[in-house]
Amino acid sequence: MQPATTPPTDADLRRLIHFSANDGRIWLAGQRMLLIHAAALGVLRRELMEGAGPIQTRRAFTRAGFAAGERDAALAREIRGNAPIHEMFAVGPQLHMLEGAVHVTPVRFEADPASGQFYAEYRWEHSWEAEMHKRHFGPQNEPVCWMLIGYASGYTSAFMGHTILFKETLCAGMNDSHCFIVGKPIDEWPDAQEQLAWFEAQALPYAIDALPSGAESLRFDIVPDANRTRFIGESAALRSAYALLETAAPTRVTVLLTGETGVGKERFARALHALSPRADRPFIAVNCAAIPHTLIESELFGAEKGAYTGSHTARPGRFERAESGTLFLDEIGELPLDIQAKLLRVIQEGEIERLGATQSRKINVRLVAATHRDLAQAVQEGRFRADLYYRINVYPVAIPPLRERQDDIEPLARAMLERFAMLHGKRTPALTDHACEALRRRAWPGNVRELENLIERAVIFAQPNRPLDAKDLFPGMCSPGGATVDRLGQINASPTMPIDCHTLLDQLQGCGEGVEGLEHALLREAVERANGNLAAAARLLGLTRAQLSYRLTRKQHPEGQHA
Repeated sequence: MQPATTPPTDADLRRLIHFSANDGRIWLAGQRMLLIHAAALGVLRRELMEGAGPIQTRRAFTRAGFAAGERDAALAREIRGNAPIHEMFAVGPQLHMLEGAVHVTPVRFEADPASGQFYAEYRWEHSWEAEMHKRHFGPQNEPVCWMLIGYASGYTSAFMGHTILFKETLCAGMNDSHCFIVGKPIDEWPDAQEQLAWFEAQALPYAIDALPSGAESLRFDIVPDANRTRFIGESAALRSAYALLETAAPTRVTVLLTGETGVGKERFARALHALSPRADRPFIAVNCAAIPHTLIESELFGAEKGAYTGSHTARPGRFERAESGTLFLDEIGELPLDIQAKLLRVIQEGEIERLGATQSRKINVRLVAATHRDLAQAVQEGRFRADLYYRINVYPVAIPPLRERQDDIEPLARAMLERFAMLHGKRTPALTDHACEALRRRAWPGNVRELENLIERAVIFAQPNRPLDAKDLFPGMCSPGGATVDRLGQINASPTMPIDCHTLLDQLQGCGEGVEGLEHALLREAVERANGNLAAAARLLGLTRAQLSYRLTRKQHPEGQHA
């Protein structure tokens, strides 16, 4: 038997553990962890055994372990990507020990990722599962380290890229002196199908990966994106806005959608159309801010032949193209005043007049308008007609910004990950807990559009078999701070990012302008590094763009306007 190579030190793994006492969380390389009494898990195990039975309990614990192992496998290549295979693989057993699950001693390890060959043997001591199970149910006739076996199988399957199953040949829960496990590819186990049953919900995760590449596309075809009435999210703010859409949909009332840039006003307009009796008729969208003022009349109302230089044929406008359907006028506040007057007549009379025409045409169009501006203020300033405002503001629907839909951010991000992974031909990456926390904390000045752009960029740069962390979504972000665990297992307090305070104080004294001067220098440096891009500079500083702009303005006008 070939002995396993001496495992490397786990100092690099201990540095990834952070105890954040200020907010009551523990982090392991971007994943939120828990310190929980083994006895509490023992009670849960006992109640599941008594309520659901041993088969369902074993399946639940095995699957939970499998999922934990998969997550830890993503760290191996990230932390020790350039190390020999046995040192890289040792991340799993070492994390298993650091997490307090079991003491692991390697006995034999043979692995060749290129060919898929794998064989390993490990000795386990102090298994929490064996101790708890025997405490509640006495010595057993079969191995009981279900979660630990699930972890070993999940970690190794993710690490090797194909299904590897471990079996327990000795177990302290059976009154053996220690536990002993053996792992090898699934097709090398004679009872493979029987063992697989413990890892299945509906199917083993890796069975999905084995399907042809077209399978994921088929799943998206079954639930097409064309379902315009479905929104992702269950926040109260979203449900309230959607309820207004449902109420207005069966009617012909003109709807005004308001909200910040990027909240998804066109998505709401399409949903309103899909919910209405006009769903099988055209939906035409017009961005009023994107059309030059000289062309907007002909774009909206059409033009007759010869109406202007180069007009060789008659051309219908957007109103005519939306006949019997819905016309969506986005950024309606950008329309010139003369076009506003003509639009008012269309709404009142139900007819349009092409540019260069002498006769009107009747139309049947449901109008939906949208704006991110305060139209009431625009009316007071003379930039928007009051009579048009009252006609389109019959049924206003305010779409909430993303920061008011915090519960929706994570499901939105996960749906976008799947969509962009399919679009760019990549596997859908997972999100670490730290990444999810960073997404929830962001102010999202660009709302859903900003989230969409951020997720697509992250998918493009994502590394295979590695989850997306906060620093992948927001470059320059530090890992969560707090305390770390040293090689002896002692907890040491440390700041979020190591700072040489001695040098910093020297720089502060040399600056000559105190803390204000140092802040100004820091702001300038960030803007220069970002090549003048304030949004990028704000991300480097951990600020929003608005916060950075305020600080820069304050530096330019230090006295302020205190009349």
